Amino acid sequence: MTENTSATKSPKAPAAKFGGKGINIGIVVAALLTIMGLALWVMQLSGGMVQTGMRNLDSWGLYITMFMFLVGLSAGGLIISSAPRVFGVEGFGGISKIAVWTSICCTVLAIGFVVVDLGQPLRLWELFAYSNLGSPLMWDIIVLGTYLILSIVYLWATLRFEGGKGSATSLRVISAIALVCAILVHSVTAWIFGLQQGREMWHTALLGPWFVSSALVCGVALVLVVVIALRKAGYLELDQSFVVKMAKLLGVFVCVDLYFFACDLLTEGFPGGHGVEVVSMLTTGPLAPFFWIEVVGCALTAIVCFTPKLRTNPLIVAAGLLAIVGIFCKRVQLLVGGFQLPNLDYAGPVSPYTVTGWESGMTAAYQGMVYFPTPLEFGVTLGVIGLGALLLLVGLKYLPLKPTEKSH
Repeated sequence: MTENTSATKSPKAPAAKFGGKGINIGIVVAALLTIMGLALWVMQLSGGMVQTGMRNLDSWGLYITMFMFLVGLSAGGLIISSAPRVFGVEGFGGISKIAVWTSICCTVLAIGFVVVDLGQPLRLWELFAYSNLGSPLMWDIIVLGTYLILSIVYLWATLRFEGGKGSATSLRVISAIALVCAILVHSVTAWIFGLQQGREMWHTALLGPWFVSSALVCGVALVLVVVIALRKAGYLELDQSFVVKMAKLLGVFVCVDLYFFACDLLTEGFPGGHGVEVVSMLTTGPLAPFFWIEVVGCALTAIVCFTPKLRTNPLIVAAGLLAIVGIFCKRVQLLVGGFQLPNLDYAGPVSPYTVTGWESGMTAAYQGMVYFPTPLEFGVTLGVIGLGALLLLVGLKYLPLKPTEKSH
């Protein structure tokens, strides 16, 4: 079969085409979404978290799901940017700065979703004043803050190097530190869940490497989609062979992620195992749509990435979007599903907002109850995403992110 590397070069459109009216409209729309999100967040703060779909039995919801998802997007982007420099191999055609800036935007959004999940964000200082260094939550805060700073330093060092003001050795050292931190940030996020012994679905040693593989999937997919879109808009010129290389890499990461998923399902659902309820909930229960969207979507992504005749830019973009949606569905399964199986079975106080009877105990209270976000949560989430789009577009317009000779 012949390799599909048609359109080896991007259209040689002038840079003004990208930085003209279209990007300005995008910035305005993103700014309006951000303002709307801020207004809804103020409404949430004034009326309390009772306006959300989160309750006693589902204390985390859409905001923390987005946090997990965006940490993966950010870590994956930085990994594929820094790894070639660390190991001295050929990169992906000088897209390093775009990948790092995308990673920075996603990290800012991840932190933003943690803030909007707090009922009293003005008390955030207490987290540091009375911190518990033995808590995975505190580990994640420290690592995520360090990761954001390192990402900014890495981008700054890359710009200095391309401007002739830095050495290749120092950039390689910074790349190595950034690579380790990128892997660590998603591992620590996984440990927040994996170390919870009271949650059947979360408590597994596989969660750490599984989170890293998922980060690589959605990170590479996001960079692919952004790069192809920017090439189409005339922002950069990139040989099609680099796009094909990233597509193949995406296919490998998808297969690894699906392998981890299969191992987890086999361990949980093997006859005599204690996780049969988990497998049933995912495959045929209330979370089945998310499960099958992930499995089918990621399988289709792998097919596109590994079939030369299918590796056209439109199908690669579609495959990348399918992979991103699939990993998001994985995060929904993990967070919502973890709360669906009670770890204690006893009669106790249940919020009046619980839609099921609780007289027969906690198990009955859980039955039929699946968290679903309120319109307010969707609005705040859209506002935070608008902030990310605003940062991305402003960076693309004003920062020197286009590839140079030293970028390759």
